[in-house]
Amino acid sequence: MAYDCYVAIRKPLHYGTLLDNRACAQIAAAAWGSAFLNALLHITNTFSLSLCQGNVVDQFFCEIPQILKLSCSQSFLSEVWVLMGNLFIDFGCFVFIVLSYVQIIRVVLRMPSEQGRHKAFSMCLPHLAVVSLFLSTAMFTYLKPLSISSPSLDLVVAVLYSVVPSTVNPFIYSMRNQELKVALNKANEMSAVSMEKMLNQKAQGRILTNLRGTSPNGDKGHGI
Repeated sequence: MAYDCYVAIRKPLHYGTLLDNRACAQIAAAAWGSAFLNALLHITNTFSLSLCQGNVVDQFFCEIPQILKLSCSQSFLSEVWVLMGNLFIDFGCFVFIVLSYVQIIRVVLRMPSEQGRHKAFSMCLPHLAVVSLFLSTAMFTYLKPLSISSPSLDLVVAVLYSVVPSTVNPFIYSMRNQELKVALNKANEMSAVSMEKMLNQKAQGRILTNLRGTSPNGDKGHGI
């Protein structure tokens, strides 16, 4: 996504050439490959632990910090190896994202048009916000001290770094699609119209109820 923004802003005329099907396949393969290595590291570490406090994880998925709480093994070295492996795998992605956005900011600041700068920043800021959310919450999860750990806090942070980015990313990436924008605008208009109709119907129903329950003289009527 960072490379997509970089090419779209830095080299817009070569966008179709630099981000053809082959380039997209290579980027997807690199992302899936790094994710597979990361998962393999965690799986290997998990099966090397001895669980002596049950097998119920206080989380909606098998998160590593929660598994370490159930372990009776000496998990310090395991934690260090997992942390170093994550840093090694994720550092390349992080550096790539940072370098891409440094180049983007340099190009945007050189634009003479304020409208062009605003358009470029508005295209990149949503992705940058999602990346910042993921990195900050993931680092908090794996580096926070045990003294501030609680089930509710761990659940909220886990949702923020595991569910929210993967849910929001497709919408952010697809917002550049003009057809999707038109469809979303139509859906918003239809929902607004249906909501207005529903509110009008409720208001009319209340008026009719008040009229039926009140006599012409202002007194409440009685059933016959």
